[in-house]
Amino acid sequence: MTDSMKADLQRYLQAGRDAILWKLDGLSEYNIRRPMTSTGTNLLGLVKHLTAVELGYFSWTFDRPFQERVPWAEDAAELNSDMWATPDESTEYVVGLYKKIWAQSDATIATLPLDAAGRVPHWPEDRAHVTLHRIIVHVIADMDRHAGHADIVRELIDGSVGLTHGNDNMASDDAQYWSEYRDRLEGAARRFQR
Repeated sequence: MTDSMKADLQRYLQAGRDAILWKLDGLSEYNIRRPMTSTGTNLLGLVKHLTAVELGYFSWTFDRPFQERVPWAEDAAELNSDMWATPDESTEYVVGLYKKIWAQSDATIATLPLDAAGRVPHWPEDRAHVTLHRIIVHVIADMDRHAGHADIVRELIDGSVGLTHGNDNMASDDAQYWSEYRDRLEGAARRFQR
């Protein structure tokens, strides 16, 4: 496992982080916290969840304690407490803590070799023993899944779309194109309506 492999993984991990935080840009506190699905998916909750994900996988798995308390990751008092921000948890606090934890995650990645052994305490014992490489891949996959959620939630809030700041990766920026495109897809779907 080479340093270039580690750099590639690190680049994808950071791209996911940046994409998630970009989805918060320009929104009100209400819209950042607003539940947009029947299961309550919201943008700040996704950031809060990913904070716990990185803490668990890069700190606890490799016995590298984080110096601040992260109640929603440490306390099992409330189901889904990592998926929404309480009124006393400011956006600045949640995002700031996420950035501190990702700095520690980056230090773990920089310090340990990709084949470093760790143990995921909440996984079944038969697959709890892992390598840093496996954990980086796992976290990237988890983060990208949640980045997709954030894409949809942000589009539902205000119509904003795109991959990252400066790279919207969309076929067109014309509203009429998208309206006609959506109508065309709706028409095609209706052919299968019963």
